[in-house]
Amino acid sequence: MPDWPPLCDVSADVDRALAAGRPVVALESAVVSHGLPAGLALQAVRQMQQAVRAGGATPAVVAVLDGRIRVGASEEELARLVRPGVMKVAGRDLPVAVALGACGGTTVSATVAVADQVGIPVVSTGGIGGVHLGAERTGDVSADLAALAAHPVVVVCSGAKAICDVARTLEYLDTAGVTVVSYRTDRFPYFYATDSGLPAPRRIDSPQQAASIWRAKRALGQRSALVVAHPVPSEAALDAQEVERAVALAADRAASAGVRSADLTPYLLQALAELTGGRSLRANLALLEANASLAAAVAAALAG
Repeated sequence: MPDWPPLCDVSADVDRALAAGRPVVALESAVVSHGLPAGLALQAVRQMQQAVRAGGATPAVVAVLDGRIRVGASEEELARLVRPGVMKVAGRDLPVAVALGACGGTTVSATVAVADQVGIPVVSTGGIGGVHLGAERTGDVSADLAALAAHPVVVVCSGAKAICDVARTLEYLDTAGVTVVSYRTDRFPYFYATDSGLPAPRRIDSPQQAASIWRAKRALGQRSALVVAHPVPSEAALDAQEVERAVALAADRAASAGVRSADLTPYLLQALAELTGGRSLRANLALLEANASLAAAVAAALAG
C-alpha cells in the first residue's frame, strides 16, 4: 500500500491501477454538486466513468467526504453531493473543507491539485474556468487558471466554459506558461460550440502526441499543465452566435441579481439551460463523455 498523502483516501481499484502502472483518469465532482441538475449530474458522471473504462483506464472521481479527500468516489458517495449544503471546493478550499469535516464537489483547480499529489497525470472535465466576461470591472478570474500554471497534469476539456472571455483566458494561459493544444482542429473550441472564433495555439491529432508533449514538458522541468481542448461532438453542438447571445442574457440576469464569485458559474449554467431550451445541457453531457473517452486514450498512451 503506497504512502498516500495525509487526509487522502484512495479507493482500492485506483490504488491497484496506480501501483501496477495502469492508466488512470481523474474526474472532477463539482459537475455533480454544482454543475448540472441532480438527476443529470449523476447520469453524467456515470457516463464519464463508463467512457474511461471503455478506453481501458480506471476512473477516479475526486471529492471531499466528511473532511477526507476521496480519490475514486463510489456512486453511493457521489449521491451525497447532490444534497443541500454541499460545498463547491476549489483548490484554496481544500484545507477548509477538510478542517470542517465537510462534503464537497471539487472544481478543476482542486482536482488537478489532488491528481498531481497522488500521481494521476490525466484529468478530464467539461470546461475549465477562465477570465470571466466583464473581468475588467469585477476582477473575476477562475482559480482554475492559477492551478493549471502550478500542476503538471494533462487536462482534457472543451475549452473554457462559455461564460468566460475566451480570448483573455487564452492570453492568461499563455502568460502563465500553460501549454494549450486543440485536438484534431485548427480552432479553439467554445464549450457548447465547436469554434470560439479563435485559432488554436497548437494542434495535435492523436493521444500519442499529447502524451509525447507531456513527457517533453516534464523532461524540460515545466511544472504547468497541458490543456487538450477537445470540441463538443458536432451532433450535439450549438451555434456559436446562439451561445454568445444566451451568455449575454444570462450575464445580465446574474448582474441584476447580484450573483458573483463561487455562485456565478452554477447560476449562469442554469440560466443557459433555460435560454437554450435544455440544449446546452445535452451538449454538456455529450462533451463530458467525449472528453472522458479522449482522456482515457491519453492516459493509455502515457502508460505505454
